[in-house]
Amino acid sequence: MQKIRWGVLSTAHIGRTQVIPAIRRADNAEILAIASRTSKVHAAAQELNIPRAYESYEELLDDPEIDAVYIPLPNHLHKEWVIRSAQKGKHILCEKPFALSEAETEEMIAACLEHGVKFMEAFMYQLHPQHARVKEIVASGEIGEIKLVKSSHSFYLQNRSSDIRMDQAMGGGSIYDVGCYAIQAIRYLTDAEPVEVVAQGEIDPVTGIDLTGIVHMKMSNGVHALFDCSFEMISRNEYELVGTEGTIKVPFAFRPDINDNTGIILVQKEREVREEKVQGDIYRLEIENFSNAILLDSSPAITADATIKNMRVIDACYESLRTGLKIDVETKN
Repeated sequence: MQKIRWGVLSTAHIGRTQVIPAIRRADNAEILAIASRTSKVHAAAQELNIPRAYESYEELLDDPEIDAVYIPLPNHLHKEWVIRSAQKGKHILCEKPFALSEAETEEMIAACLEHGVKFMEAFMYQLHPQHARVKEIVASGEIGEIKLVKSSHSFYLQNRSSDIRMDQAMGGGSIYDVGCYAIQAIRYLTDAEPVEVVAQGEIDPVTGIDLTGIVHMKMSNGVHALFDCSFEMISRNEYELVGTEGTIKVPFAFRPDINDNTGIILVQKEREVREEKVQGDIYRLEIENFSNAILLDSSPAITADATIKNMRVIDACYESLRTGLKIDVETKN
């Protein structure tokens, strides 16, 4: 089988601990190079058994044997390095959020299209088959008509003084970091887009970033949705669909990897609860999906349209948080 040859821009923790090992587990991918802005990259390459180490991102992008790059850089650097990667003809898997605004997203996607490269926002969770199974259950009518979707994604952020997620200039904030998952999941599960957004939250008085966001969205199909995201709550990564005849709860929605890659689906009707377990290696599935999109010239799981629409909602959440007003998302065309 032909394999896509990957390079990684930076020695970020998620790359070293999750994505690079997943590239090795994938059937259609191999890791060829890693880059950093310091000489420490050589130690990382040796530790991870990566053949090539570059002391600049530019050097890695100039390597003609690299087909695709994974970009886990801080949020404010995504735009620059997605565009520069596209200009060098590299296919791009970029960590979420893809950008810091809808306008940035459109500029980045335009660069990818201009240079004929594939790109995907790294919402690895959606590749887990538990979500497709949830949609099957909904489509079967088992829980009736969906009236409400709720989602929570939070963790307690330690060492805040040194964490880039507390830096507004670097794209810090709980909505950018974990709220984006809830927005994406709600849109995917309802097959609808938010038309109204109202956000409240807790703003850090020193940095100005949102430590907590609590958001109500009215969807285009009439479903109501609520999500909360936070750097100051216990770890949660879940969603719930409430129907006229039952509910579906997914307690490891965004991080089934912390539960031995096992997704759990709880279907409740009256007093009866049915549990289903679904297996899936989310990071491997992400790498294989994107590598296949390159090899087969097909669309990756997370499309450009989905990425633009997700960023549109994130923009609306921050506008509502800033102004205290209800934001009409339909006007943001």
